[in-house]
Amino acid sequence: MSISASPLNSTPNRPVVLGSTSRYRSELMERLRIPFSVAAPDVDETPAEGESPRDLALRLALAKAKAVAAQHPDSVVIGSDQVADLAGQPLGKPGEHARAVQQLRQMRGQTVVFQTALAVVCLATGFEAVDLAAVRVVFRDLSDDEIEAYLQAEKPYDCAGSAKSEGLGIALLESIDNDDPTALIGLPLIRTARLLRQAGVKLL
Repeated sequence: MSISASPLNSTPNRPVVLGSTSRYRSELMERLRIPFSVAAPDVDETPAEGESPRDLALRLALAKAKAVAAQHPDSVVIGSDQVADLAGQPLGKPGEHARAVQQLRQMRGQTVVFQTALAVVCLATGFEAVDLAAVRVVFRDLSDDEIEAYLQAEKPYDCAGSAKSEGLGIALLESIDNDDPTALIGLPLIRTARLLRQAGVKLL
């Protein structure tokens, strides 16, 4: 899904700002080999009543991009958010061990859709676009001992769904189905590159 608004004023040299403090997203952005800075978005991430994981991820990605764009109006700003969707129930970052254990027990043997939303905003040109990469992940029927061993080894408490697929977390999974390989890590780079090009940023 992609939504774009306003005519494009191509300005390849505009600064690019990643509206995220996630080290995972910063590391992914470095793959594009363009200069960028990082700014922390001040956004309340509390889900609205009855809000689906997909809608929550999209709303927060755009809210983060707009919050940072307000401070950097001449820049092209990237916002992103990821919510794990277990049968319509949103699973965010666990924050601590007990919550991570609970999440992985809920997800064992289940299919979880990681909804990774992306937004790109430039106030100076009026550009605004959002996109969504939905990644279907099937978890193995994990034992309590496997869950505990994994969490002690990797401590993924800052990751939605308590698992890092780019690390040992891959051993928790039966399969991954997606069309944007970095989406599960936190930033879908195929979509990011596409929206940056639409916003006038020269990548190649």
